[in-house]
Amino acid sequence: MRKVAIVGIGQTPVREHWQSNLRDLAVSALRDAMDDAGVETLDGVTVGNMLSGALSDQEHLGSLIVDYAGLDGVEGMKIEAACGSGGAAVRMAVKAVASGLMDTVGVVAVEKLTEYSGNHSTAALATAADADYETNMGLSFVGINALLMRRYMHEYGYEKRDFAVFPVNAHANAVHNPHAMFHFQIDEKTYSASKPVADPVSLLDASPIADGAAAVIVVAEEDVEKYKGMPISILACEVGTDTLALDNRKNPLWLRGVERSVKKAYHVAGVTPKDISLFEAHDAFSIMTALSLEASGFAEAGEALRFAEKTGVGINGGLPLSTMGGLKGRGHPVGATGVYQVVEAITQLRGEAPSPIQIPRPRYAMTQNVGGSGATVITSILTCLNK
Repeated sequence: MRKVAIVGIGQTPVREHWQSNLRDLAVSALRDAMDDAGVETLDGVTVGNMLSGALSDQEHLGSLIVDYAGLDGVEGMKIEAACGSGGAAVRMAVKAVASGLMDTVGVVAVEKLTEYSGNHSTAALATAADADYETNMGLSFVGINALLMRRYMHEYGYEKRDFAVFPVNAHANAVHNPHAMFHFQIDEKTYSASKPVADPVSLLDASPIADGAAAVIVVAEEDVEKYKGMPISILACEVGTDTLALDNRKNPLWLRGVERSVKKAYHVAGVTPKDISLFEAHDAFSIMTALSLEASGFAEAGEALRFAEKTGVGINGGLPLSTMGGLKGRGHPVGATGVYQVVEAITQLRGEAPSPIQIPRPRYAMTQNVGGSGATVITSILTCLNK
Protein backbone atom coordinates (compact mmCIF):
# COMPACT_ATOMS: atom_id res chain seq x y z
CA MET A 1 0.00 0.00 0.00
CA ARG A 2 1.28 3.45 -0.91
CA LYS A 3 1.50 6.36 1.51
CA VAL A 4 -0.89 9.19 0.66
CA ALA A 5 -0.95 12.96 0.97
CA ILE A 6 -3.21 15.93 0.34
CA VAL A 7 -1.86 18.62 -2.01
CA GLY A 8 -4.86 20.88 -2.53
CA ILE A 9 -7.70 22.30 -0.43
CA GLY A 10 -10.78 24.38 -1.15
CA GLN A 11 -13.90 25.50 0.68
CA THR A 12 -16.86 27.82 0.45
CA PRO A 13 -18.00 29.96 3.37
CA VAL A 14 -20.54 28.18 5.57
CA ARG A 15 -23.73 30.19 5.21
CA GLU A 16 -27.35 30.09 4.12
CA HIS A 17 -26.52 30.09 0.40
CA TRP A 18 -29.83 31.18 -1.07
CA GLN A 19 -28.33 32.01 -4.47
CA SER A 20 -26.28 28.81 -4.92
CA ASN A 21 -27.39 25.23 -5.46
CA LEU A 22 -25.57 22.00 -4.62
CA ARG A 23 -23.63 21.83 -7.85
CA ASP A 24 -22.49 25.46 -7.61
CA LEU A 25 -21.12 24.99 -4.10
CA ALA A 26 -19.46 21.65 -4.87
CA VAL A 27 -17.83 22.81 -8.10
CA SER A 28 -16.53 26.00 -6.47
CA ALA A 29 -14.81 24.08 -3.66
CA LEU A 30 -13.47 21.35 -5.96
CA ARG A 31 -12.04 23.75 -8.54
CA ASP A 32 -10.38 25.78 -5.76
CA ALA A 33 -8.75 22.59 -4.45
CA MET A 34 -7.60 21.66 -7.95
CA ASP A 35 -6.15 25.13 -8.45
CA ASP A 36 -4.34 24.87 -5.11
CA ALA A 37 -2.87 21.54 -6.19
CA GLY A 38 -2.12 22.72 -9.71
CA VAL A 39 -4.06 19.96 -11.50
CA GLU A 40 -6.36 20.17 -14.50
CA THR A 41 -7.93 16.73 -14.30
CA LEU A 42 -8.46 13.88 -11.84
CA ASP A 43 -8.65 10.10 -11.95
CA GLY A 44 -11.74 10.08 -9.80
CA VAL A 45 -13.98 12.13 -7.51
CA THR A 46 -15.66 10.98 -4.32
CA VAL A 47 -18.59 13.09 -3.18
CA GLY A 48 -19.61 13.24 0.48
CA ASN A 49 -23.28 14.07 1.03
CA MET A 50 -26.12 12.95 3.25
CA LEU A 51 -29.38 14.60 2.19
CA SER A 52 -29.29 15.74 -1.43
CA GLY A 53 -32.26 13.57 -2.32
CA ALA A 54 -34.37 14.59 0.67
CA LEU A 55 -33.60 18.32 0.68
CA SER A 56 -32.54 19.18 -2.87
CA ASP A 57 -34.46 16.58 -4.91
CA GLN A 58 -31.16 15.55 -6.43
CA GLU A 59 -29.31 12.26 -6.30
CA HIS A 60 -26.59 10.96 -8.66
CA LEU A 61 -24.23 13.66 -7.39
CA GLY A 62 -21.05 11.97 -8.62
CA SER A 63 -21.88 12.35 -12.29
CA LEU A 64 -23.53 15.74 -11.78
CA ILE A 65 -20.49 17.29 -10.11
CA VAL A 66 -17.82 15.89 -12.43
CA ASP A 67 -19.91 17.12 -15.36
CA TYR A 68 -20.25 20.68 -14.08
CA ALA A 69 -16.63 20.75 -12.90
CA GLY A 70 -15.55 20.15 -16.50
CA LEU A 71 -14.20 16.67 -15.78
CA ASP A 72 -15.77 14.88 -18.71
CA GLY A 73 -15.71 11.11 -18.34
CA VAL A 74 -14.08 11.09 -14.88
CA GLU A 75 -15.42 8.54 -12.39
CA GLY A 76 -17.60 10.14 -9.72
CA MET A 77 -19.37 8.44 -6.82
CA LYS A 78 -21.45 9.72 -3.92
CA ILE A 79 -20.57 8.40 -0.44
CA GLU A 80 -23.15 8.52 2.38
CA ALA A 81 -22.52 7.88 6.07
CA ALA A 82 -24.91 10.36 7.71
CA CYS A 83 -22.99 13.24 9.33
CA GLY A 84 -19.82 11.22 8.67
CA SER A 85 -20.25 11.38 4.89
CA GLY A 86 -17.38 13.82 4.38
CA GLY A 87 -14.92 11.74 6.36
CA ALA A 88 -16.12 8.61 4.60
CA ALA A 89 -15.49 10.24 1.21
CA VAL A 90 -11.91 11.02 2.29
CA ARG A 91 -11.52 7.40 3.40
CA MET A 92 -12.62 6.11 -0.01
CA ALA A 93 -10.17 8.41 -1.78
CA VAL A 94 -7.34 7.31 0.50
CA LYS A 95 -8.09 3.66 -0.25
CA ALA A 96 -8.16 4.31 -4.01
CA VAL A 97 -4.78 6.06 -4.02
CA ALA A 98 -3.09 3.83 -1.43
CA SER A 99 -4.06 0.73 -3.41
CA GLY A 100 -2.62 2.14 -6.62
CA LEU A 101 -5.99 2.04 -8.35
CA MET A 102 -5.87 5.81 -8.88
CA ASP A 103 -3.16 8.46 -8.59
CA THR A 104 -5.07 11.73 -8.17
CA VAL A 105 -8.49 11.77 -6.50
CA GLY A 106 -10.64 14.75 -5.68
CA VAL A 107 -12.85 14.66 -2.60
CA VAL A 108 -15.67 17.15 -2.40
CA ALA A 109 -18.35 17.15 0.27
CA VAL A 110 -21.42 19.32 -0.02
CA GLU A 111 -24.72 19.92 1.73
CA LYS A 112 -27.65 22.33 1.54
CA LEU A 113 -29.88 22.24 4.61
CA THR A 114 -31.57 25.65 4.62
CA GLU A 115 -34.00 25.42 1.72
CA TYR A 116 -36.80 23.97 3.84
CA SER A 117 -38.27 24.66 7.26
CA GLY A 118 -36.43 23.62 10.39
CA ASN A 119 -39.00 20.89 11.00
CA HIS A 120 -38.43 19.43 7.54
CA SER A 121 -34.65 19.46 7.92
CA THR A 122 -34.87 17.97 11.42
CA ALA A 123 -36.98 15.09 10.12
CA ALA A 124 -34.50 14.49 7.28
CA LEU A 125 -31.54 14.48 9.67
CA ALA A 126 -33.33 11.97 11.90
CA THR A 127 -33.06 9.37 9.14
CA ALA A 128 -29.49 8.79 10.40
CA ALA A 129 -30.99 7.24 13.54
CA ASP A 130 -32.75 3.88 13.83
CA ALA A 131 -36.04 4.34 11.96
CA ASP A 132 -37.93 1.59 13.80
CA TYR A 133 -36.69 2.07 17.35
CA GLU A 134 -35.70 5.76 17.60
CA THR A 135 -37.17 7.97 14.87
CA ASN A 136 -40.61 6.38 14.89
CA MET A 137 -40.70 6.84 18.66
CA GLY A 138 -40.35 10.60 18.19
CA LEU A 139 -36.62 10.98 18.83
CA SER A 140 -34.71 13.65 16.93
CA PHE A 141 -30.95 14.03 17.18
CA VAL A 142 -31.42 16.90 19.59
CA GLY A 143 -33.51 14.55 21.72
CA ILE A 144 -30.92 11.76 21.53
CA ASN A 145 -28.14 14.11 22.62
CA ALA A 146 -30.35 15.52 25.37
CA LEU A 147 -30.73 11.99 26.75
CA LEU A 148 -26.96 11.50 26.64
CA MET A 149 -26.28 14.85 28.28
CA ARG A 150 -28.81 14.27 31.07
CA ARG A 151 -27.39 10.82 31.78
CA TYR A 152 -23.84 12.16 31.79
CA MET A 153 -24.76 14.88 34.28
CA HIS A 154 -26.49 12.29 36.49
CA GLU A 155 -23.66 9.76 36.36
CA TYR A 156 -20.77 12.14 36.95
CA GLY A 157 -22.30 14.93 39.01
CA TYR A 158 -22.01 17.82 36.58
CA GLU A 159 -24.27 20.82 36.12
CA LYS A 160 -25.25 22.27 32.79
CA ARG A 161 -22.98 25.30 33.12
CA ASP A 162 -19.96 22.96 33.23
CA PHE A 163 -20.36 22.32 29.49
CA ALA A 164 -19.90 26.01 28.61
CA VAL A 165 -16.17 25.54 27.99
CA PHE A 166 -16.78 23.91 24.60
CA PRO A 167 -19.15 26.38 22.87
CA VAL A 168 -17.35 29.37 24.41
CA ASN A 169 -14.08 28.15 22.89
CA ALA A 170 -15.68 27.34 19.52
CA HIS A 171 -17.19 30.81 19.16
CA ALA A 172 -13.97 32.51 20.26
CA ASN A 173 -12.14 30.76 17.41
CA ALA A 174 -14.89 31.16 14.81
CA VAL A 175 -14.66 34.95 15.14
CA HIS A 176 -11.36 34.82 13.26
CA ASN A 177 -12.36 32.28 10.59
CA PRO A 178 -13.67 34.08 7.49
CA HIS A 179 -15.44 30.91 6.37
CA ALA A 180 -17.33 30.46 9.64
CA MET A 181 -21.03 31.12 10.02
CA PHE A 182 -20.87 32.86 13.41
CA HIS A 183 -18.57 35.80 14.10
CA PHE A 184 -19.54 36.64 17.66
CA GLN A 185 -18.21 35.50 21.01
CA ILE A 186 -20.19 34.13 23.91
CA ASP A 187 -19.41 33.69 27.61
CA GLU A 188 -20.61 31.39 30.35
CA LYS A 189 -23.41 33.80 31.28
CA THR A 190 -24.69 33.90 27.69
CA TYR A 191 -24.46 30.12 27.50
CA SER A 192 -26.38 29.58 30.72
CA ALA A 193 -29.14 31.93 29.56
CA SER A 194 -29.54 30.40 26.12
CA LYS A 195 -32.91 29.10 25.00
CA PRO A 196 -33.61 25.41 25.78
CA VAL A 197 -34.16 23.17 22.76
CA ALA A 198 -34.49 19.75 24.41
CA ASP A 199 -33.62 19.99 28.09
CA PRO A 200 -30.77 20.05 29.03
CA VAL A 201 -29.56 20.84 25.47
CA SER A 202 -29.90 24.55 24.74
CA LEU A 203 -29.41 26.57 21.58
CA LEU A 204 -25.74 27.17 22.39
CA ASP A 205 -25.10 23.44 22.88
CA ALA A 206 -26.19 22.64 19.33
CA SER A 207 -24.40 23.32 16.06
CA PRO A 208 -26.40 25.17 13.40
CA ILE A 209 -27.47 23.58 10.14
CA ALA A 210 -26.03 25.36 7.13
CA ASP A 211 -24.96 25.13 3.49
CA GLY A 212 -21.42 24.67 2.27
CA ALA A 213 -18.83 22.59 0.41
CA ALA A 214 -15.20 21.66 1.06
CA ALA A 215 -12.70 19.73 -1.05
CA VAL A 216 -9.24 18.15 -0.97
CA ILE A 217 -6.98 16.51 -3.55
CA VAL A 218 -5.52 13.15 -2.48
CA VAL A 219 -2.36 11.82 -4.16
CA ALA A 220 0.46 9.34 -3.56
CA GLU A 221 3.26 10.69 -1.36
CA GLU A 222 5.82 9.49 -3.87
CA ASP A 223 4.33 11.86 -6.45
CA VAL A 224 3.96 15.09 -4.46
CA GLU A 225 6.70 16.81 -6.46
CA LYS A 226 4.27 16.89 -9.40
CA TYR A 227 1.91 19.24 -7.58
CA LYS A 228 2.25 22.84 -6.48
CA GLY A 229 0.24 22.67 -3.26
CA MET A 230 2.05 22.25 0.07
CA PRO A 231 1.74 18.51 0.80
CA ILE A 232 0.26 17.18 4.02
CA SER A 233 0.68 13.50 4.81
CA ILE A 234 -2.36 11.46 5.80
CA LEU A 235 -0.80 9.18 8.38
CA ALA A 236 -4.12 7.48 9.13
CA CYS A 237 -7.76 7.62 8.05
CA GLU A 238 -9.58 4.92 9.98
CA VAL A 239 -13.20 3.91 10.50
CA GLY A 240 -14.94 2.53 13.59
CA THR A 241 -18.59 1.56 13.89
CA ASP A 242 -21.12 0.93 16.64
CA THR A 243 -24.82 0.13 16.88
CA LEU A 244 -27.12 2.62 15.21
CA ALA A 245 -29.49 2.92 18.18
CA LEU A 246 -28.47 3.96 21.67
CA ASP A 247 -30.57 1.27 23.35
CA ASN A 248 -28.44 -1.47 21.79
CA ARG A 249 -25.25 -0.18 23.42
CA LYS A 250 -23.88 -1.68 26.61
CA ASN A 251 -22.92 1.79 27.81
CA PRO A 252 -24.40 4.72 25.84
CA LEU A 253 -21.91 7.09 27.47
CA TRP A 254 -18.95 5.28 25.91
CA LEU A 255 -18.59 5.77 22.15
CA ARG A 256 -17.20 2.46 20.94
CA GLY A 257 -17.21 3.69 17.36
CA VAL A 258 -14.87 6.51 18.38
CA GLU A 259 -12.69 4.16 20.43
CA ARG A 260 -12.39 1.65 17.59
CA SER A 261 -11.65 4.32 15.00
CA VAL A 262 -9.10 6.23 17.06
CA LYS A 263 -7.24 3.15 18.31
CA LYS A 264 -6.68 2.07 14.72
CA ALA A 265 -5.65 5.61 13.75
CA TYR A 266 -3.11 5.90 16.57
CA HIS A 267 -1.67 2.48 15.67
CA VAL A 268 -1.42 3.15 11.95
CA ALA A 269 0.04 6.65 12.46
CA GLY A 270 2.41 5.50 15.20
CA VAL A 271 1.34 8.19 17.67
CA THR A 272 -0.42 8.50 21.02
CA PRO A 273 -2.95 11.05 22.33
CA LYS A 274 -0.06 13.01 23.89
CA ASP A 275 1.40 13.61 20.41
CA ILE A 276 -1.69 15.38 19.03
CA SER A 277 -1.19 19.14 18.53
CA LEU A 278 -4.84 19.95 17.76
CA PHE A 279 -8.11 18.06 17.62
CA GLU A 280 -10.96 18.96 15.30
CA ALA A 281 -13.69 17.14 17.21
CA HIS A 282 -17.22 16.53 15.96
CA ASP A 283 -18.81 19.08 18.31
CA ALA A 284 -22.32 18.86 16.89
CA PHE A 285 -23.47 18.97 20.52
CA SER A 286 -21.53 19.85 23.67
CA ILE A 287 -22.07 16.36 25.07
CA MET A 288 -20.59 14.77 21.94
CA THR A 289 -17.37 16.73 22.44
CA ALA A 290 -17.05 15.39 25.98
CA LEU A 291 -17.75 11.80 24.97
CA SER A 292 -15.32 12.00 22.05
CA LEU A 293 -12.51 13.32 24.25
CA GLU A 294 -12.96 10.38 26.59
CA ALA A 295 -13.26 7.64 23.97
CA SER A 296 -10.25 9.13 22.13
CA GLY A 297 -8.04 8.65 25.16
CA PHE A 298 -7.58 12.29 26.17
CA ALA A 299 -9.56 11.90 29.39
CA GLU A 300 -10.95 9.13 31.56
CA ALA A 301 -14.70 8.41 31.54
CA GLY A 302 -16.51 11.28 33.20
CA GLU A 303 -13.43 13.52 33.24
CA ALA A 304 -13.69 15.40 29.92
CA LEU A 305 -15.06 18.62 31.39
CA ARG A 306 -12.42 18.72 34.12
CA PHE A 307 -9.78 17.88 31.51
CA ALA A 308 -10.93 20.78 29.32
CA GLU A 309 -10.72 23.25 32.19
CA LYS A 310 -7.40 21.96 33.54
CA THR A 311 -5.55 21.29 30.30
CA GLY A 312 -7.03 24.09 28.23
CA VAL A 313 -8.76 23.70 24.87
CA GLY A 314 -8.03 27.17 23.50
CA ILE A 315 -5.45 27.96 20.85
CA ASN A 316 -2.63 28.09 23.41
CA GLY A 317 -4.00 25.28 25.58
CA GLY A 318 -2.73 21.77 26.08
CA LEU A 319 -5.17 20.39 23.49
CA PRO A 320 -6.61 23.03 21.14
CA LEU A 321 -10.13 22.07 20.03
CA SER A 322 -12.31 23.40 17.23
CA THR A 323 -9.51 25.71 16.18
CA MET A 324 -11.47 27.32 13.34
CA GLY A 325 -14.78 27.29 15.21
CA GLY A 326 -15.74 23.64 14.87
CA LEU A 327 -19.26 22.59 13.99
CA LYS A 328 -20.63 24.94 16.64
CA GLY A 329 -18.99 28.14 15.44
CA ARG A 330 -18.22 27.37 11.78
CA GLY A 331 -21.58 25.69 11.17
CA HIS A 332 -22.54 22.12 10.36
CA PRO A 333 -23.40 21.39 6.72
CA VAL A 334 -23.67 17.77 7.79
CA GLY A 335 -22.38 15.76 4.84
CA ALA A 336 -19.61 18.31 4.21
CA THR A 337 -18.40 18.66 7.80
CA GLY A 338 -15.77 15.90 7.67
CA VAL A 339 -13.95 17.53 4.76
CA TYR A 340 -14.17 20.98 6.36
CA GLN A 341 -12.41 19.46 9.37
CA VAL A 342 -9.59 18.10 7.18
CA VAL A 343 -9.25 21.43 5.32
CA GLU A 344 -9.04 23.28 8.63
CA ALA A 345 -6.46 20.87 10.05
CA ILE A 346 -4.36 21.28 6.91
CA THR A 347 -4.66 25.06 7.14
CA GLN A 348 -3.19 24.82 10.65
CA LEU A 349 -0.39 22.47 9.60
CA ARG A 350 0.52 24.74 6.70
CA GLY A 351 0.69 27.71 9.05
CA GLU A 352 -2.00 29.50 7.02
CA ALA A 353 -4.66 30.02 9.69
CA PRO A 354 -5.49 33.63 10.68
CA SER A 355 -2.86 34.69 13.21
CA PRO A 356 -5.11 34.82 16.31
CA ILE A 357 -6.08 31.16 15.81
CA GLN A 358 -2.89 29.73 14.34
CA ILE A 359 -1.53 26.91 16.51
CA PRO A 360 2.17 27.48 17.30
CA ARG A 361 4.27 24.85 15.48
CA PRO A 362 1.66 22.07 15.17
CA ARG A 363 3.06 18.62 14.41
CA TYR A 364 0.11 16.21 14.38
CA ALA A 365 -3.49 17.23 13.69
CA MET A 366 -6.40 14.89 14.33
CA THR A 367 -9.89 15.16 12.86
CA GLN A 368 -12.88 13.09 13.88
CA ASN A 369 -16.09 12.93 11.87
CA VAL A 370 -19.05 11.22 13.56
CA GLY A 371 -22.08 9.82 11.77
CA GLY A 372 -25.33 9.65 13.73
CA SER A 373 -24.89 9.31 17.49
CA GLY A 374 -21.58 7.49 17.01
CA ALA A 375 -22.51 4.65 14.66
CA THR A 376 -19.87 5.59 12.05
CA VAL A 377 -16.67 7.40 13.01
CA ILE A 378 -13.77 8.41 10.77
CA THR A 379 -10.60 9.55 12.53
CA SER A 380 -7.74 11.02 10.51
CA ILE A 381 -4.26 11.98 11.65
CA LEU A 382 -2.22 14.36 9.49
CA THR A 383 1.25 15.91 9.55
CA CYS A 384 3.41 18.09 7.32
CA LEU A 385 5.33 16.45 4.49
CA ASN A 386 8.21 18.52 3.16
CA LYS A 387 8.77 18.31 -0.57
